[in-house]
Amino acid sequence: QAPAVSSSTTRRSAGVSRSWASPGRETTIAPGVTSISHKFGMAGETLRSWVRQAERDEGLRPGLTTAERERLRELEREVKELRRANEILKAASAFFARELDPRPPR
Repeated sequence: QAPAVSSSTTRRSAGVSRSWASPGRETTIAPGVTSISHKFGMAGETLRSWVRQAERDEGLRPGLTTAERERLRELEREVKELRRANEILKAASAFFARELDPRPPR
């Protein structure tokens, strides 16, 4: 099951895709991105990165799609939680092993 992508991310990607998509357009980003980005009140690199991500989402550029990035973040969070739980269980196991050990302490 693919994770849900936030609606703002979807709208942004769709808008960026529509504004840059044209038949026969190469996957390179137009040099006018700086002037266009200033018209929207953002840094050129911000718009450039949005365009690149939109191209990845459409399969025009190699790399992780927005949905894949989201899933990767979820999995990394889950791994972190599981490792923490594993450490807690190891500590509890060692504690109870000492408590239940019939040998007298040294």
